[in-house]
Amino acid sequence: MSVRESVLRLLLVEDRVEDAERTASILRNGGTAVRPTRVESEEQFQDLIRKQPFDLVVAGVEAKIIPIERVVEIVESSGKDVPVIAVLSELSDQGVQAAFASGVPRVAPRNHPEILQFAITNAFAAVEARRSVRRLQAALRETERRCDALIDSSRDPVAYIHEGMHIRANQAYLEMFGFEEYEDIEGLSLLDLVATGHADNFKQLLKRISKGEQPPKNMQLTAQRSDGSTFEAEMEFTPASYESEPCLQIIFRQRTIDADVVRELDELRQRDQASGLFNRTYFMAEADRLVAEAAEGGQDRALLLIEIDNYDAILSDIGIGATDDLLQAITSRLRKVLGDEHVLSRFGEMTFAALLRDSNHALTEETANNVCTAFRGQILDVGSRSVSATVSVGAVQIGERIASTPQVLDKAAQGLGNAAALGGNRVELFDPGARDRAEEQRILARVKEIEAALEENRFVLHYQPVISLHGDEGECYEVFIRMKLPNGELVPPMSFLPEAEEHGLMGKIDRWVIGRSLAIISERKKQGKDTSVIVNITTSSLHDAKLPELIGNQIKKLEIDGSRLILEVPEAKVFTNLKLAQDFQRAIARHNVQFSLEQFGSGVNSFQLLSHVDAQYLRIDRSFMVDLAKNQEHQKKVKEIAEKAQALGKKSVAVFVEDATSMTVLYTSAVSLVSGNFLAPAGSEMNYEFG
Repeated sequence: MSVRESVLRLLLVEDRVEDAERTASILRNGGTAVRPTRVESEEQFQDLIRKQPFDLVVAGVEAKIIPIERVVEIVESSGKDVPVIAVLSELSDQGVQAAFASGVPRVAPRNHPEILQFAITNAFAAVEARRSVRRLQAALRETERRCDALIDSSRDPVAYIHEGMHIRANQAYLEMFGFEEYEDIEGLSLLDLVATGHADNFKQLLKRISKGEQPPKNMQLTAQRSDGSTFEAEMEFTPASYESEPCLQIIFRQRTIDADVVRELDELRQRDQASGLFNRTYFMAEADRLVAEAAEGGQDRALLLIEIDNYDAILSDIGIGATDDLLQAITSRLRKVLGDEHVLSRFGEMTFAALLRDSNHALTEETANNVCTAFRGQILDVGSRSVSATVSVGAVQIGERIASTPQVLDKAAQGLGNAAALGGNRVELFDPGARDRAEEQRILARVKEIEAALEENRFVLHYQPVISLHGDEGECYEVFIRMKLPNGELVPPMSFLPEAEEHGLMGKIDRWVIGRSLAIISERKKQGKDTSVIVNITTSSLHDAKLPELIGNQIKKLEIDGSRLILEVPEAKVFTNLKLAQDFQRAIARHNVQFSLEQFGSGVNSFQLLSHVDAQYLRIDRSFMVDLAKNQEHQKKVKEIAEKAQALGKKSVAVFVEDATSMTVLYTSAVSLVSGNFLAPAGSEMNYEFG
């Protein structure tokens, strides 16, 4: 898939909104479909990179919100394949060296759009190619595993022959001829397995096949086992290839075996005979399957390697004759603690392996510690002896970045070795996506802070004036929420709203903001000022069937004009929750409350939405404000939205106005209202002189 055929999910780390928007615009203008997200804090960045799929991170080297070194550290610790591109305002030797020193392999200049676009699209193409390779590798492993599994599980003895020699044979084939392992038959001539009476005819057949003659479909002969005994057999021949080499597939047909016997044989082939656990071959096939799922983005899978500590000392104590008893005692203990829901295998002499599904970092750590606890301070009954043994565990949380079985096993073995080197009786867990577990504790602590702030009324509002370009009477402010900590520190919205939304607290916060806004409207009325307040609400409020009635009761109680309250929802959220938005808008309209569409114009046909939802205000998407004075396409779009809104009797709002030249453009358009830091930043007081 080419870059142009897929959407680039871009995470931007920039101090200025304008820089982030400019990067997204450069990509869009170059024909790249982009879905940009700008972060405003380190906490938000960690949350997004952990929970959502992104393709690239573009970070300003000079950014203060998150230092470039910290950006690289967070991305690497996430365990995800997300390249980081460092962006420089000036392409100086010092800046480039600083970027490379932070660990970023790619650097691009912010003020050279062509180079910046080239760097981003090439990095995107590279990450797409790597993902494609991982998918192909996983598919190949799965195909090979399935082929091997089909051959191994076949009730028919199957072998592959190249130039008359065995190069592959399944277990049924080995059992038929009395061999224990494939090494016993590897390189052995097929002619050696044919009884003397049929040897000459079979030899001539092999010669004809070697000269390019097609083999017969089947052949009946007398076969000979390794112990010299013979049996009647029918052979099927099929041209095939093995490891890219042309060969001959041969299937020996015998009498039909009872189905129950077949099932028993299949079960035996999967099991280690001494312990009764799955054998290493079966375990590796299952590990390949789980790793392939991880390569496709699957999560919550883990592998454990478990080894008895000080095995040599224990063996010298109990004697080699009690090895089987020790193995059974250990196996019984492991089965008891791990249960049947995990794949438990004997991996070595006294090394065991387990595959865990639906096991995140916390569960994997808990399971591994439970394994250690099951042996720590406990007695194992080994025949007539009682021994005390501990285990070490090397655990790996399987993720996209280590989505190959050898890598997973290497990490597990490394962890096992480290645990043993530290004296054993411990767990070492490798989890590339969760190196800093303190982040989870931080989120839980933040949620408690939000709940406490709601209970103790410790939220405050800041106000940014929204100014009429047509001299309308009255004043208008947009409100922004802040959370006050017990020590008086004000926490910006993006540092707590994501956690609030994730934990279902946004509905309560919306109610608080709306209630406080209505109180402000009442307070301003008593001061002789007609103040309108714009409140951005979430979809939680759209689901709150009781909210319109509560708003109406409060308006009636405060004796204020409901039209002074303007509730705003993003256009995309209204589109995806259309029925709820329609019902909500109609319900608040009964109290004369106004409805606004935020990010208007970002959809394919935004005005079509107005035939379904009666919005009185249209807040133009901020992307159109980037380089408004120079970008004629943006000017055309803003003018088009404003004129259509005016024709429909709607008020258009231009936001994020940052310079005088943009204001000049807006004055000549039909835009109704404007806001932005150029006019006045948000503050804790409503003190703007509307004149």
